[in-house]
Amino acid sequence: MAENTFPIMCPATRRDPVHPVNVTATVRGTLRQEGGQTYIEGPDGARHLTDEVIWRGYLDHFEGRAVLARPLPQTDYERGRPIQILWPDEPPPSQDFIELYYNERLVKYRTSFLGHNAINVNGRIFNFSHLLNENEILTPEEYFYRPALGEFAPSPDHGRFEIREDGRAYFDKFGRRFMRTIHAIRVFGIDAGRIAGIFEGIMQRILDTPRQDDPAAKWRDFHPLTRNCTTLIRDGLNAYGFDVVRGRFPRDLFVNAAYHLSRRPELRVEVLRIDQLKVAEAPYSARTWLLAPGNYWRQARLSA
Repeated sequence: MAENTFPIMCPATRRDPVHPVNVTATVRGTLRQEGGQTYIEGPDGARHLTDEVIWRGYLDHFEGRAVLARPLPQTDYERGRPIQILWPDEPPPSQDFIELYYNERLVKYRTSFLGHNAINVNGRIFNFSHLLNENEILTPEEYFYRPALGEFAPSPDHGRFEIREDGRAYFDKFGRRFMRTIHAIRVFGIDAGRIAGIFEGIMQRILDTPRQDDPAAKWRDFHPLTRNCTTLIRDGLNAYGFDVVRGRFPRDLFVNAAYHLSRRPELRVEVLRIDQLKVAEAPYSARTWLLAPGNYWRQARLSA
């Protein structure tokens, strides 16, 4: 497998289906820390975000690097101000692409023992889950780099998901790059508009499910074997025309798709490993087992 320090970032004009992205407030520069003050130094030397909270995890990994930053609609619980999200300043790709992600398992959650899949279509990441609030179409920076602040942070009481009696939520769903290592299949040579339409339809059917007031409400049609994050993505790829792709569980789908798609001459396929950026809020993730015997052979062929 090739290694990639950061995945391709695509600029997006919205975060579906909830909040618009405030692109006019985006700041570009170098992340600095000096004399106890953190800030972004612009190309003209001006200091930006000097009065805002910049998460410690960003300083650990991005200090001295070129970054982008913008405010999120969500607020920091300590100050009640918009949370600032930062991410690496890297150029977008010049052609249509998809990226299929296999996220390694979160060792502190039993429900994560098989890992997770998501799919990126030209910078819109479709994330499917058994929890209604986690069925989202996210920009890459939100998927990979949300800070562990406010509602994204783990509970300060026990480091996990918690919704308190007063309604304050700690969803423990900050940036995936800080939570686990991610393996990616990047595919060029596809009709991004058509495949995006397929996944938009799948997402809309989930979002049309009657919602309860409970922010931890589960999607009623979810099934761990037949209607999960993996099978929804598999069905979307099959509907597009990649009908040879098979899998019910995250790593099996990933290996199966990587093997079959890499053998289609009209496609250009790259298999990447996106290493976890370790922060205090998350232990290291762990790779899961392949469950379909044939995928061990396919994995060996990919590694050859």
